[in-house]
Amino acid sequence: MIVGAAIVADGRVLACARAHPPELAGRWEFPGGKVEPGESETAALARECHEELGVRVAVGERVGADIPLGHRRTVLKIFAARLLDGDPRPLEHAEIRWLARHELHTVAWLPADAPIVEALRAGPWLD
Repeated sequence: MIVGAAIVADGRVLACARAHPPELAGRWEFPGGKVEPGESETAALARECHEELGVRVAVGERVGADIPLGHRRTVLKIFAARLLDGDPRPLEHAEIRWLARHELHTVAWLPADAPIVEALRAGPWLD
């Protein structure tokens, strides 16, 4: 299981540019990562946001549907999140940007994240 965070603040969502691996470098995604054995999805997401961005987040509701990955061997789940503490820094990414609804199309999203971008565009999160 892979979890990701659509961190929303002031009507904008945080996007992160991959630094590696080389074939994905420069493509954009939502921060997150693998759920470790014995870890809940929300705990994993909070841990990943701290490791990748140096922030504490409150994890909220799901955004969009499950996204099958790796020939359907695992699934990506994205959750809305809000900052509790800290200013996001790209500790594991090449770059980060805050994007408003009308700016979501200005970066090259990873294919797995594209359905979530559409859910954000259509939903209430960026109001």
